[in-house]
Amino acid sequence: MYWNLPKFFSTLVVLCFACTTALSFAQVNKDLPVVELKIKNQKLKVEVAATAQTRTIGLMNRFSLASDSGMLFVFPQSEQLGFWMKNTYVPLSIAYVDEKGVILNIADMKPHDESTHPSKGPALFAIEMKQGWFKEKGIVAGDRVEGLDRAGRAKN
Repeated sequence: MYWNLPKFFSTLVVLCFACTTALSFAQVNKDLPVVELKIKNQKLKVEVAATAQTRTIGLMNRFSLASDSGMLFVFPQSEQLGFWMKNTYVPLSIAYVDEKGVILNIADMKPHDESTHPSKGPALFAIEMKQGWFKEKGIVAGDRVEGLDRAGRAKN
């Protein structure tokens, strides 16, 4: 097989540029407020997604998550929730939390998996952390999350 190396390399450069440009336009939540929460004496810092837009983007298009850090989703009212992992590269665990701060259930989610992981009841909050974080800390359904009041209310 014959390879036209100059043409091959110029095509490769164009493809790399296109990929870099596409990634630069990928939506990522930036500069969100951060609050500290506590569950069973375990402290965690979470970015607060309290608007429809920030909740929709969530942790999409991120390639890492700091230790003991995650995202808190704040909703306008308690309801049955379901999350999936479209455009999400980091394996996550999600804890659904009711209006009293009690964890309803915890589910593990795989990157890019678009199947829905539902809450086991009406939830006002959801907390996403690196996959396995809740299990490693001994946190289970029925445990209480402290500090949710610092996150404020959903803005829409």
